[in-house]
Amino acid sequence: MSLISLIFKSFRKIVYIATVGANNLCARCLFIGNNVAYKSFHTNGIPYVMVARGGKFSIGKNFAMNNGIKGNPIGCYERCTFFVDRGAVLTIGDNVGMSQAALICHKSITIGNNVKIGGGVCIYDTDFHSLDPVIRRSSEDLKNRAEKPVVIGNDVFIGAKSIILKGVTIGENSVIGAGSVVTKSVSANQIWAGNPAKFIRSI
Repeated sequence: MSLISLIFKSFRKIVYIATVGANNLCARCLFIGNNVAYKSFHTNGIPYVMVARGGKFSIGKNFAMNNGIKGNPIGCYERCTFFVDRGAVLTIGDNVGMSQAALICHKSITIGNNVKIGGGVCIYDTDFHSLDPVIRRSSEDLKNRAEKPVVIGNDVFIGAKSIILKGVTIGENSVIGAGSVVTKSVSANQIWAGNPAKFIRSI
């Protein structure tokens, strides 16, 4: 290895260490500023965090997240997004890893331990708007949107760019195939995939 290559490699390592340190510091400030209760985490990049007054967001130990393409280069460029509305509760267990995911919590989202959430996954516990077109045109729209809790069991793996919709429970050890739209609850130890997601086989 030439001297120039060695110097360049050392410089890249120094920049990487400094960047990781800065990212973790920024994320820690975001969590503290939003009253997020966390035990320990590591991040590539800086997430988007918004917890409304009266909302609760807690994170267990060894939480890892990738924000943007650098941490997990699979074609998803977004930052992780955590939004918790007033009176809503978002809970993330221990040893959870996610990349470029969006967790939008208007009521309740619970994620167990040892869960892997792939790049670009979206988890929504709300329809965001009323399904009635008349109400949707009115000022009562947001007051009439449907909201139901989402529960992700221990050791679940959710494939990249999947969408988990309101009212869904995914049982422990289950796997959701990439690009799935999950509208129904999934029992433990099963593989589901597709749009809408359907049972593929037991594990």
